[in-house]
Amino acid sequence: MAVLGDLNRTVRLLLGQIQRCGQSGSAINQYQKSVRCMSLAAPKLQPTVDDNEAVSPTFVNRNPRNLEQMALAVKDRGWRTTWPSQKFYHRLVFSRSQHYVTAEVFANGDAVPVLSCSTKEWALKRELGSTRCVAASQAVGEVLAQRCHQAGITRMVYRHIPWQYRSDAVQSFRTAMKEGGVTLSEPRQKFIGN
Repeated sequence: MAVLGDLNRTVRLLLGQIQRCGQSGSAINQYQKSVRCMSLAAPKLQPTVDDNEAVSPTFVNRNPRNLEQMALAVKDRGWRTTWPSQKFYHRLVFSRSQHYVTAEVFANGDAVPVLSCSTKEWALKRELGSTRCVAASQAVGEVLAQRCHQAGITRMVYRHIPWQYRSDAVQSFRTAMKEGGVTLSEPRQKFIGN
């Protein structure tokens, strides 16, 4: 019944259009022309490409951080006799003085740290009882790990000083960095042949 009702409605609409067009003979011709036009496929439009939207077939990625994350960027090798080794993208340096604990992240070849955290900072200093204890080292590790994630640095080299490695402060700093999601080693450099 529903199908007959829909068919009846469409027939009435068509008859109404024929009557509105005027003469019955010319209306039928008009109707046939409009039906033919509706039954033809619409022409396909070809997209136009402006010079601003054109994509170069050869793309050169000049983002050094991207190449570092894929382990394709060049690592500075340095001399074998230099210590610590110069073969890194980012290096973590942890130091303790008589009064403060400091951790810094250096990029390859830069003397200025990319990121740093210290118990000299008032925000850290006011939360700690002592600025040199094991808890201070752990707090510096946690804050620096958070800052590394915000900067997008998730892997770095940490070369400890052998005679200081076994101290509780250094161990708590390392575990805080690892628990913060920072990997303390970098992938081996990949060499792509021609």
